[in-house]
Amino acid sequence: MAARNKARKRALQILFEADQRGEKPTTVMADWIRHSRTDDRQPPVTEYTMQLVEGYAEHATRIDELLGAYSVGWTLDRMPVVDRNVLRLGAYELLWEDEVPDAVVLDEAVELAKEFSTDESPAFVNGLLGRLKELKPSLRRD
Repeated sequence: MAARNKARKRALQILFEADQRGEKPTTVMADWIRHSRTDDRQPPVTEYTMQLVEGYAEHATRIDELLGAYSVGWTLDRMPVVDRNVLRLGAYELLWEDEVPDAVVLDEAVELAKEFSTDESPAFVNGLLGRLKELKPSLRRD
């Protein structure tokens, strides 16, 4: 599972960079892939990283709607950039990656928030993704 953990971290980095640059995540991912072919210091973009980034990109509008609707007291724009992208990644994986157990998705998202964001972020991420998990059967539509 360490490979998937690394893939999630890279996907988060790509989503974060895309958010900061105002670019599509798939455009930033293409840049990463191109650089990894020419620079040994650039980490490779694995299949699962591509699956996560492309999956989020495909469902971005719906994911952002859900995060905005269920985050109490926070609009998407007011969320810390890391939290917003951890949530985007977690929401995609929770709602559209059926082979990954829900508990693993929540745990991985909380760990990313612990590693890359504020002290309050893990509880926020866990609470919002937990709410989406409860509502999962009625949420997954395009």
